[in-house]
Amino acid sequence: MTLVAPRSQFTNSFKVRYDWTVNEIKELLEKPLMDLLWEAQLVHRAANPGYNVQLASLLSVRTGGCSEDCAYCPQSIHSSSDVVNKPQLEVEPVLEKARLAKEAGADRFCMGWAWREIRDGKSFEAMLEMVRGVRDLGLEACVTAGMLTDEQALRLARAGLTAYNHNLDTSPENYGRIITTRTFEERLETLQRVRSAGITLCCGGIIGMGESLQDRASLLEVLATMNPHPESVPINSLVAVEGTPLEDLSSIDPLEMVRMVATARILMPKSKVRLSAGREQLGREAQILCLQAGADSIFYGDTLLTTSNPKVEEDRKLLAEAGVKVNFSYSRE
Repeated sequence: MTLVAPRSQFTNSFKVRYDWTVNEIKELLEKPLMDLLWEAQLVHRAANPGYNVQLASLLSVRTGGCSEDCAYCPQSIHSSSDVVNKPQLEVEPVLEKARLAKEAGADRFCMGWAWREIRDGKSFEAMLEMVRGVRDLGLEACVTAGMLTDEQALRLARAGLTAYNHNLDTSPENYGRIITTRTFEERLETLQRVRSAGITLCCGGIIGMGESLQDRASLLEVLATMNPHPESVPINSLVAVEGTPLEDLSSIDPLEMVRMVATARILMPKSKVRLSAGREQLGREAQILCLQAGADSIFYGDTLLTTSNPKVEEDRKLLAEAGVKVNFSYSRE
């Protein structure tokens, strides 16, 4: 017998708040798993009737050679990983990748540059051309390329950029242990420039970097007290890459990812919660639990920048078996 909650329980069962406290969030993260999943279910079914999932594809346009010292990143010049520096891809090969992603079912095409910050010139002009080309294909376009100026943000907005990704990575309190070449405040300033230009925010973090539960709650508190919330919230788990300072850390318990997704869904009902890096290590059962808990977007394709990702066919089978719908550019508004 299948137990289904009455429809009335799924109607208006969430309230969008911007005044969450760290203690409230920590209590959610510590809830008995069944209770946490049930609460997240009520919010998710009300905010996302039909279990729609957006597929996003991610391409590294400029790989390696980044001057930042992010402890998790194999693209940093401070790491001894085997990631090879590559020049920026030309416009047409990037747009061909976008066409292939669309044919495979992706709705959003994300492009990454291993830069500390965007610089004006030929490379930025090519970025703008790529954004316009991706939008002309009927795809959402997302860029991650570090810090940017107000004028650059405006030009990206005029080119049609849907979203700019700039993750906070970890809590303000833990940030200096992970990154020293850029401050947490600088990240917030970048987000404000993006928001002021009228571009939606893609902003989340990474768990499994040796942080405490308090750090996870503090990271989520920063995101959940933004008004409006980021439209997209990627939840990553560390992929420990040889040659990085965090290479010796063990993979997290998959249920920690489930708890993080469920809590993010409760805190930010209208945001897309994206299952991002580290998904391959979760296993299919934990991925399905994350979908049940509130994840409504996945990165789709064999590679995420420089780390591996589940195969496209595996993802299609997983989504079909989970009974979720792939739906293009759906809105929670």
